[in-house]
Amino acid sequence: MKHKIAISEEKLDEIFAEHVRDVVLIDDKFSGYRNLSEGNKKALQYLVRAAKVMNIVAMEQDHPQNLALKKELEEAAKTSSHAAKALRLFNSLGGASGHNGIDFEPIEIFEGINLLKGKNFYPQDLSVEKFHQILKDMLKSGQQDNVKKILSARSMVRYSDDGTLKAIDYTEYFAAQFSAIANDLELAAYYSDNHEFNEFLNWQAQALLQNNEDMDMLADKHWAVMQDTPLEFTISRENYEDEMTGTVLEDEELKKLLTEAGIEPIAKDTLGARVGIINQEGTKLLLTFKEQMKKLANLMPLSDKYQQTIASGETIKQTMVDVDLAALCGDFAQCRGGITTAENLPNDDKLAIKTGGGRRNVYHRQVRMSYDEQRDKRLLNALVVPELHQYYSHEADHIFVIGHENGHSLGPNSSYKDALGNYRHIIEENKADVVSIAMMPEYVKSGVIDELMLKKIYTTWIVMRSLCKAKPIESHRVGDLIHFNYLLQREVITFNADKKLNIDFAKLPIAINSLLAETIEIQLSRSPQKAKAWIEKYTKWEDIHIYIANTLQSLGVKNYIEIRTHF
Repeated sequence: MKHKIAISEEKLDEIFAEHVRDVVLIDDKFSGYRNLSEGNKKALQYLVRAAKVMNIVAMEQDHPQNLALKKELEEAAKTSSHAAKALRLFNSLGGASGHNGIDFEPIEIFEGINLLKGKNFYPQDLSVEKFHQILKDMLKSGQQDNVKKILSARSMVRYSDDGTLKAIDYTEYFAAQFSAIANDLELAAYYSDNHEFNEFLNWQAQALLQNNEDMDMLADKHWAVMQDTPLEFTISRENYEDEMTGTVLEDEELKKLLTEAGIEPIAKDTLGARVGIINQEGTKLLLTFKEQMKKLANLMPLSDKYQQTIASGETIKQTMVDVDLAALCGDFAQCRGGITTAENLPNDDKLAIKTGGGRRNVYHRQVRMSYDEQRDKRLLNALVVPELHQYYSHEADHIFVIGHENGHSLGPNSSYKDALGNYRHIIEENKADVVSIAMMPEYVKSGVIDELMLKKIYTTWIVMRSLCKAKPIESHRVGDLIHFNYLLQREVITFNADKKLNIDFAKLPIAINSLLAETIEIQLSRSPQKAKAWIEKYTKWEDIHIYIANTLQSLGVKNYIEIRTHF
């Protein structure tokens, strides 16, 4: 091989023997698939094929050498067991490097191939300082339109001949791949027997072929209103991976120039694709929670300080579906210390939302069902007082996730969130978690859940999500540490002489509502500096955290994920 594998074969054997969690997707024997019409079965095949092409796009976005390195591994794997195992890890990470949720430094499969701050969205040698200076010079020389494109969510950025930067729209940079995906979507629309779904697929196909944000908007709007279709197909556009764009708001001179030019920096979208079959029973549960959202909007703290995403007098523009998964590709499949259990899209920065469109929540059944029951028992015995064991429940965690995804639709809009720069995702994911927990008593009042389930939700959230297995890096997990420290400081959670966790259920609602108010205040501040200071205040890592992390790791941590597909 041209490149040297940095992880020994013995270490790879250990990873796959002890640290891999399998997420097994549906196959053609699955009852939901067998019950589809012949046309929808055929459509599903084309949708899966389209999703697999999106995997290529996401790998290219992630690192400039990913595609070549994968090809090199595939060739070497024909004769080398070491290369075959490295390829398996590459496919799990969705690239040559990535965080695994435990180690602070990223896992890097090849010597000299490092995780990049700007991924492949920006030139590999572009430093933050050089990036900022180029943008300042461009703005001062009247190149506002070019800078706006460079700082948009849908462009790959490269050097211009004059040494400045230029933006290449995704539809141009990935023209070959987008054309192939669009062709498969049109074929799926031909075979599918659901008119609403077919109409969406045709709009989505056209959006991939035209350098026009309005086409994305129209596709998003058609996707977000589908409630009664047999199949699910999503092209996700989320911007967690780009750590370069958000830095522009930390340079005061550059921030001032951007504000004067009316340019709102938006981090780059990493693209993913999801294919599945709608599960009708699971979807019915989701819709019972949707019915409460108007009421919850009125209960949000400081609601008089900002325009509510959901107003009490409006129709809730939110569809919700539970999906049995046939394919997770691209951004969904870059399993780096975690995997998405549900998703609420489009995000606030998308034109569909800015022009009054709705959102769609999609829940991943096969992901949430891939848990280790025996490890759960060992965790409870090691870290939780016995009287709380009865309240630990994966069903409760699913309800918490429903509340989390609905929480993204409540509170300040994107202009507040995006102003926080690289801290926006931590604050927003923290907010969604806290909204979920803060609003759970309202679901009890409405009869959606009972008091026993409320205790289960509180307990499971703290035990499953707030106990960190390592000092966190990823946005959701940093939020978990914030929650833990906030509740610990207020003695909502305490540890006995045996270092086992207990919960004061009476104190929890008071503390969590206070945390929600603080979170909203940070979003309303529009200040990256205040967000940074607030995060640092609540993310201290001390002896109790180290003890918990070491204990969790001693129980066995499956911090790598393999998605097993059959179509």
